[in-house]
Amino acid sequence: MEPDRGDQPDPTADGGLTDTSAAQAAGALTAHRPMLLGLAYRLLGSLHDAEDVLQEAYLRWLGADRESVAEPRRYLSRVVTRLAVDRLRARQAARETYVGPWLPEPVPTAASPFGPLDSAELRDSVSIALLHLMERLTPPERAVYVLHTAFALPYAEIAEILDRSAAHCRQLHHRAAARIADDRRRFTADPAEQRRLLDAFLAAARDGDLPRLTGLVASDAVAWTDGGGVARAARNPVRGADRVARFFVGIYGRPRRIEATPAELNGGPALVIRWSDGARYTLTVAAAGGRITDFYLVGNPAKLSRLPG
Repeated sequence: MEPDRGDQPDPTADGGLTDTSAAQAAGALTAHRPMLLGLAYRLLGSLHDAEDVLQEAYLRWLGADRESVAEPRRYLSRVVTRLAVDRLRARQAARETYVGPWLPEPVPTAASPFGPLDSAELRDSVSIALLHLMERLTPPERAVYVLHTAFALPYAEIAEILDRSAAHCRQLHHRAAARIADDRRRFTADPAEQRRLLDAFLAAARDGDLPRLTGLVASDAVAWTDGGGVARAARNPVRGADRVARFFVGIYGRPRRIEATPAELNGGPALVIRWSDGARYTLTVAAAGGRITDFYLVGNPAKLSRLPG
């Protein structure tokens, strides 16, 4: 499992500096931490990687000429974005050896580490469904999409962050939005409807009621399962209502073997599922038109170390 990084930058990570200057630098980063962590997580889909990026940003901030920085938040946003884009590029090669589908790391958000998620747009921007869709974007496209859509930055400011022209950033955003637009129509249900469908689906799966299950699932539904080669999971996406229903009956049709606990993950309803052998999974769904369109089942232990319990 990945270690818990905590909420504060490490004031000794720069080689032992603990003077007033280092404390002031850490204080400035801490003041903007929720926003910066939310930015890095949206860019990377991994809280572990996002915290690593913030630690590296702190080291760069510590060595910068801070007296010449008029807006620390803007400076730190630029550093975090560039570091995250570099990490995305490096991760693309490593992803080729990942066993099975890769899904974002689920993050508890009942008390959000990213600051308030008090609007549908902000909740949507950290949802597993959208983060999964963004995996198909190039690193620059993802950066522009996140900065403009989630943080409402103008293209001129994004251009400064990425060392590109504003016109090019506008093109990148248009291309990114077009790539995910069609699939975004697959998750239009609000959290209350998602919770209703998720609970109904689990109940039907436990009962082994295939007709009822199939009626809750869109005909072109997809189940994505991420075990990382460690936990039991399907190596390929499971597609189609009938196959998805049978897949989940096989998992949850024996109620004494599992315990499912409601949770809020990534701004929406979820289940934390514990097996009698100690294995844990998280299940989130996307829905539209009164049916579940996508299932996201994460069992990779390295991605679940932050879950309560």
